[in-house]
Amino acid sequence: MPFPDLVHPAIDAYESAVAMPADFAEFWATTIAEARALGGAVAMVPAETTLRLVEVFDVTFPGFGGHPVKGWLALPRARAGRLPLVAQYVGYGGGRGFPHEQLHWAASGFAYFRMDTRGQGSGWSTGATPDPVGSTGQVPGVMTKGILDRNDYYYRRLFTDGVRAIDALADLDFIDPARIAVCGGSQGGGISLAVAGIDSRVKAVMPDVPFLCDFPRAVRVAGRDPYLEIVRFLAQHRDKAARVFETLRYFDGVNFARQSKAAGLFSVALMDDVCPPSTIYGAYKAFAGADKTLIEYEFNNHEGGGPFQEREQMAWLTRRFATPEGANGA
Repeated sequence: MPFPDLVHPAIDAYESAVAMPADFAEFWATTIAEARALGGAVAMVPAETTLRLVEVFDVTFPGFGGHPVKGWLALPRARAGRLPLVAQYVGYGGGRGFPHEQLHWAASGFAYFRMDTRGQGSGWSTGATPDPVGSTGQVPGVMTKGILDRNDYYYRRLFTDGVRAIDALADLDFIDPARIAVCGGSQGGGISLAVAGIDSRVKAVMPDVPFLCDFPRAVRVAGRDPYLEIVRFLAQHRDKAARVFETLRYFDGVNFARQSKAAGLFSVALMDDVCPPSTIYGAYKAFAGADKTLIEYEFNNHEGGGPFQEREQMAWLTRRFATPEGANGA
């Protein structure tokens, strides 16, 4: 297939034109404060598995609106002291899946949490968390759910869930609150950027071919869904483009990147027609953290680096979270 977007050297010069709203930080601080004020208990129940070297808990925590959100917490059974935490967010249409599906972080000595995605989890991986909030009319999917009002937009709820997951886990007696990382691919990468831009407790962020970045360019360049859900919405609501893009400024990974002080490990695939490479370059260049790296997969589509990138992430994070006693607090 041909390259669907900018390539070198043009992509090296690209910078996102997304503008930061003057009240961006205030909007998110208020949103998170409102969610925290609702309180709610965190429940952890041992999961029934055949896993012998990894201990798994079925976690329920209060997310946006106090709504219950699910997730799997996997820990190495042989552990001592406090563990670094990796919270992973899931790609578009997926849910938390099964506890045996993602074991490489726990097997590497990390506490690993895989958050469920409200209202999704039926496209390619199962979920168990509904989104009980209604909205105005939308194109099927969640990209246009509440898109005419920043307070009603679906991703306000989902990004808040991501921060509340950190709230639920950071104070557990086996978690090291000074070593918290977030990661995810595609939508999960976009959520991880949002959480890292909102929550200063996050010290490392690993967005893999991240979605939800540089919306004005993405909806005009992407060749496949989910960005095209917004295109179809605007094709019917011809008079609402300005309102849509005003809402999206508050959810754009470029603006969250501008706020983050974490270390960042990004990945991009130059043949990606789902998340155009230029949009990822836009978020990477805007990223405020001084310690940042971008790994490029020239001949890959939206699958990106796959296991190659996972290997890079494990090595990169182990180096950053190493302690005098050894990597990962072991």
